[in-house]
Amino acid sequence: MRSAVFALMVLIGVAAAALPSAPSSAAGPLPQPSGAPLLTVDGAIDATNRDGKAVFDRAMLERLGMHALRTGTTWTDGVNTFEGVLARDVMAAVGARGDTVIAIAINDYRIDIPVSDFSDYDVLFALRMDGKDLTARDKGPLWIVYPRDDHAELQDGRRDHRWVWQLNALRVE
Repeated sequence: MRSAVFALMVLIGVAAAALPSAPSSAAGPLPQPSGAPLLTVDGAIDATNRDGKAVFDRAMLERLGMHALRTGTTWTDGVNTFEGVLARDVMAAVGARGDTVIAIAINDYRIDIPVSDFSDYDVLFALRMDGKDLTARDKGPLWIVYPRDDHAELQDGRRDHRWVWQLNALRVE
């Protein structure tokens, strides 16, 4: 009987070890950026890499996993393909603990965005549009893009102010 129980416990342990682990959110300090900083996140976060802030360069963002989204916008013609990192993946990487994100653009435009938007929708911090890197001349290097065409409620113009272009900072509150 004891050997059967022991064998069962070993089997359960082996099975548990074989299960894929969930990605850890902010399992420690973030690596240092090696390129030009594109995004700085501060506020209620657990993972940092520079003076209490999380600073990301392009490569760090891309390593979080790139996703594509096809949608129309108020500011461009037709349907465009955007590529970038999911906002919720950035929030997980920094261990965000707040309910609101203040998105801040290069020109100091600021808007409060509920963190729930990032779990409710596949919101991108877009780095590319139609196969081309976004630059400051065309709303980059980061543009907050919502999957507008996939959700009727996102087609309401009152949400357009959340599409921050030339994004360079987030504050989690």
